[in-house]
Amino acid sequence: MNIYGLTIEEMEEYFLSLGSKAFHAKQLFSWLYEKRIGDYKEITDIKKELVEKIVSEYSFNKLKIVEVQEDVDVNKYLFELYDKEHIEAVLMKHDYGNSICVSSQVGCNMGCKFCESGRRKKVRNLETYEMVLQILMIEDLLGERISHVVVMGIGEPFDNYDNLVKFLKIINHPKGLAIGARHITVSTCGVVPKIKEFSELDLQINLAISLHAPNNKLRDMIMPINKAYPLEVLIPSLKSYLDKTNRRLTFEYILLKGINDTEECALELAKLVRGLNCYINLIPYNETNNIDFKRSSTIQIMKFYDILKKNKISVTIRREFGSKISAACGQLRSKKEEL
Repeated sequence: MNIYGLTIEEMEEYFLSLGSKAFHAKQLFSWLYEKRIGDYKEITDIKKELVEKIVSEYSFNKLKIVEVQEDVDVNKYLFELYDKEHIEAVLMKHDYGNSICVSSQVGCNMGCKFCESGRRKKVRNLETYEMVLQILMIEDLLGERISHVVVMGIGEPFDNYDNLVKFLKIINHPKGLAIGARHITVSTCGVVPKIKEFSELDLQINLAISLHAPNNKLRDMIMPINKAYPLEVLIPSLKSYLDKTNRRLTFEYILLKGINDTEECALELAKLVRGLNCYINLIPYNETNNIDFKRSSTIQIMKFYDILKKNKISVTIRREFGSKISAACGQLRSKKEEL
């Protein structure tokens, strides 16, 4: 097991199981996340014998960064894991701070037709520490704090739910990475049972839904998850989530030329979300060589945006990053594995 995969509560239980004091957990968290030790031998306020016991049971190993691509206000990082698998994380620099998009799985079973990372089936879930270290290592490399986190990289977060929740607790904890809950967003393609579970968490984490279509026929075509949880199941679950949490939802909507970017689709979308405490995030598509979908024109994107605005729907167009690098989710990893 890796030490970066333990929540502070699990550390407290561990120290108590050794007949020691629970407060050592806060001390150890401080060494890991505040002081950022490079070696366990740097720990000075916990007895040497106790530190050696921890080291005999837990690894302090980190991931390996094998490639970094840089563009204006965006860096993309390719990590190699212990089993030689690869994942990605993307750092985006905004006026309000640094935001990171992290991966939650190696591969993905959701099979969204427009998604580069979905071309490869899920190999395994990421362990909690593998998610935490994406942030920790990029912060250390950058020499700057990351203030916002989005779990929207490779994988479906709710298909790795237990590790996801532990990750969220670690990065949100004041002695951990101390990232505010309202600055953390989890994106799901619509795994309805987990949406209910997520609503019952005592965390003020934001939820984003990868919607990408305003009706079942179209969503079935581009997102297989819709066959399991169609819109008439998904939307009521989101209403229940809103009633429970009183947190505003985000709907992610990638615009695909001639597929879901028509004026009719915009009107359907407005009708679908009307009355929900939400906003729509329109996403210009990042084309890849392996997938045939094309990006909507700027004119069509603006038409779509204007229709939603006229129908009194809160809507934004996502700022584009990484036009000169492998910006699409999973694209950098795919290039590495094709070599």
